[in-house]
Amino acid sequence: MSGTGLVNRVAERADLDDMMAALRRGESRVLVLHGAAGIGKSALIGYAGRAASGIRVLRAAGYESEMELAFAALHQLCLPLLDRLPLVPAPRREALETVFRMRDGAPPDPFLVGLATLDLLSGASEQQPLLGLVDDAQWLDRASAQVLGFVARRLLAESVGVLFAAREPVPELRGLPEREVTGLTGADAHLLLGSVAPGPLDPHIRDRIVAETHGNPLALIELPRGLTALQMAGGLGLLHAEALPGRLDRSFAERVRDLTGPARLLLLVAAAEPVGDPHLVRRAAESLGVPFDADGTGGLLVIGTRVTFRHPLARTAVYRSASAEDRRTVHRALAEVTDPHDAADRRAWHLSAAADWPDEPVAAELERSAGRARARGGLAAAAAFLQRSVALTGDRSRHADRVLAAAETSFQAGEAEQANALLGALDGPLDDFQRGRSGVLSGQIAFAGGAGTAAIPMLLGAARSFAAVDPRRAREACLQAWVMANLAADRDSFVAVARTVRAIPVAGPTGPLDLIVDGLALLVTDGWAAAATTLREAVRVIGDIPADEMLRWGWLATAACGAIWDVEGIRAEGLRQVRVAREAGALQVLPYCLATLGYALTWTGEFDAAGAAIAESELVSAAIGSPAPPFTDLRLLSLRGRETETAGLIAATRQSAAASGFGSGVTTAGWAGAVLYNGLARYPEAMRAALDAERHWEPFGSTWLLPDLVEAASRSGEPEIARDALGRLVAATEPFGTDVAAGLRARTRALLADGDEAESLYREAVERLGRTRLRPELARAHLLYGEWLRRRRQRMEAREQLRLAYEMFTAIGMEAFTERARRELLATGENVQRAAASTPGATLTAQERQIAILVRDGCSNAEVGERLFISPRTVEWHLRKVFAKLSIASRRQLRDVLPAGGVTG
Repeated sequence: MSGTGLVNRVAERADLDDMMAALRRGESRVLVLHGAAGIGKSALIGYAGRAASGIRVLRAAGYESEMELAFAALHQLCLPLLDRLPLVPAPRREALETVFRMRDGAPPDPFLVGLATLDLLSGASEQQPLLGLVDDAQWLDRASAQVLGFVARRLLAESVGVLFAAREPVPELRGLPEREVTGLTGADAHLLLGSVAPGPLDPHIRDRIVAETHGNPLALIELPRGLTALQMAGGLGLLHAEALPGRLDRSFAERVRDLTGPARLLLLVAAAEPVGDPHLVRRAAESLGVPFDADGTGGLLVIGTRVTFRHPLARTAVYRSASAEDRRTVHRALAEVTDPHDAADRRAWHLSAAADWPDEPVAAELERSAGRARARGGLAAAAAFLQRSVALTGDRSRHADRVLAAAETSFQAGEAEQANALLGALDGPLDDFQRGRSGVLSGQIAFAGGAGTAAIPMLLGAARSFAAVDPRRAREACLQAWVMANLAADRDSFVAVARTVRAIPVAGPTGPLDLIVDGLALLVTDGWAAAATTLREAVRVIGDIPADEMLRWGWLATAACGAIWDVEGIRAEGLRQVRVAREAGALQVLPYCLATLGYALTWTGEFDAAGAAIAESELVSAAIGSPAPPFTDLRLLSLRGRETETAGLIAATRQSAAASGFGSGVTTAGWAGAVLYNGLARYPEAMRAALDAERHWEPFGSTWLLPDLVEAASRSGEPEIARDALGRLVAATEPFGTDVAAGLRARTRALLADGDEAESLYREAVERLGRTRLRPELARAHLLYGEWLRRRRQRMEAREQLRLAYEMFTAIGMEAFTERARRELLATGENVQRAAASTPGATLTAQERQIAILVRDGCSNAEVGERLFISPRTVEWHLRKVFAKLSIASRRQLRDVLPAGGVTG
């Protein structure tokens, strides 16, 4: 046995020593140790703590009885650093203060809490390397597990390490570096067994014991306790058919049974008290007439600054082997000595564990605890409190409301099956409001389970239930149904939603969102002309939408702008939504706001800025573990003309759409294909892609792709298809007098016109689009006009238009259209060199490019880190790589190698 207290474990110790060395060098390391109970994970955690000389060690552990208390483990880990909280930027600091009950406030985004934790750890590591040791991670409360998983994935160039130990995979830690801890083998297992055996062992018996225990160190140490030399020599009393965890549990339980009654009761008090607070344990024990003394506990209990067990399995065995009556007695005693103000939630949980029949006061207290947990962002904890509250409800008039609250919160916490089971427990008649709540939740559960369009009737039924008692909630149910209809791109669903919207009166004064909803509903049921006035008025007052509603329904504002062909409005709204989401720390919403902004920037030809928005959206999505659809990326790639990349993403999007049943993916992929192949002058392929997109329908994408369908069909010799698409485009654009609508309509009509009419339309298109920001569409107007002139043998005039198109496409970065314009110029007799396809910085990763752009535009490392959810030291680490790839030596040189390309923030 080594001086470390560990037998062998050479490889594991080497990993941990490497981790400590990396932290001292200023690097980050994360490792998840996983393996069976008793396999040695806690011993390795202890080794890491001893090996961390010169490193500040923070500790936390998961407790089975504390899993319902939100952020309990995170508080353990961060408690020694809370004096540094004033140095964390707001609103991140406020988020952490809220979850730690240091201030009152709205429930913070859990990922904002993660950023605050990252700031806290990163800042502290500038003074001294940090090591976080998290044992029994399988019992972490979910809120803490989410935050710690988030932080672990963001660590890179900080002197921060996190070492987790878990018996089984923890979903929130999935994907982190890990090492399986297995049993001891050969001589090591025999050495350990020999050190605890009461006498010499027959080699065959010894081999069998090692094999039966799989070399589990705890089993080798604990199972022989209390056995005689004769029992060990014969292999009796140790070997059983049951699984090893059960044998260990039974072994500890047998040791507990051999103790005196008071000692067993003291152990049970300690097992039921999750904090290990010696004062609480003492007071509860004394109230039960039990001496507070570890001497009689057979070495299972250690009383110091905290009350701890020899091993977590011992705690589990103590609690599980106790009678139900004893457990209730102990929890009642703990509730009596737990502070009702500072530890109200823990007290409520003890009271619930002490009850074995309906108890209305306890149920009400659990309901209040759920409210406090929700206010701190602990949805999983709130769900647990509410579920227990339902079980203890004595007032039948409160039962349905508590079931619905528990089901809603369980669903929000990611427990869809539990939410559905709770809905199934509803009994007795429901009023309209309760039916509405039940219907909304049923629809959300169905949608989350992949039943896309099937969820829409449930939501619309809920809206009708709400209509008489709460019209505002009725509208919100319709909006949720609209989201699902939009994803499904299903015309019948849109019609059903729109009709329901129009049947529900607006409650109170008409606001911007009401105008938008009414306008979109009119568009679906009565057409563009009928909806025009309402939609124009809605767009005029979009700026009046409050920030909190913008975060929930901001996509509606951009939808209204798109409906009236107002790209400038989409761009302005995208910028506003990104700003609001950043200021509020709404990380769940931010990727979609960035994608919306990126989409608008593709229309205006600001491709670098669009790429930066897409990259940031992807970075945030990866950070929060919620990938967003690649629709904006598809749009940008298709306009750039990158065939291989676009075709690959189109295929992946189609596959995802087929698996999910979301037709919006088919529409987006088809539109991207139409743009790509029009740029490549492969018109039949472009037409097929556009027609495939039309297999599904949604009000905006299905309309905005019509110019590409008309172009592809007219060039493929399919005039009927082209005229049909043109008719739909005219109907969708004529009610709106914007230059965008008129310019696109004129350009598209010109494709099917002849002679002077065609020329007049092309000139109108160039003039109208020239007054907008839509540089790609203006360049395409010049290209089509030039192609038309060349076919009429007006070479000089054609060259003028084609040269303008070529120069614009080159400047924007539309490679396929650039080559199409070059070939047309060659056909007029003008010699044009092929444009270079590469751009400065093309070898940078998405994150490196985003960092380089932000630094180029004057952001400090701290500002970049705040934008991209990484530490300033990680920004500097990335910058060194950027400088090496671009062969530059300073931040100032970024302006030369990466010229400004538009909006970045």
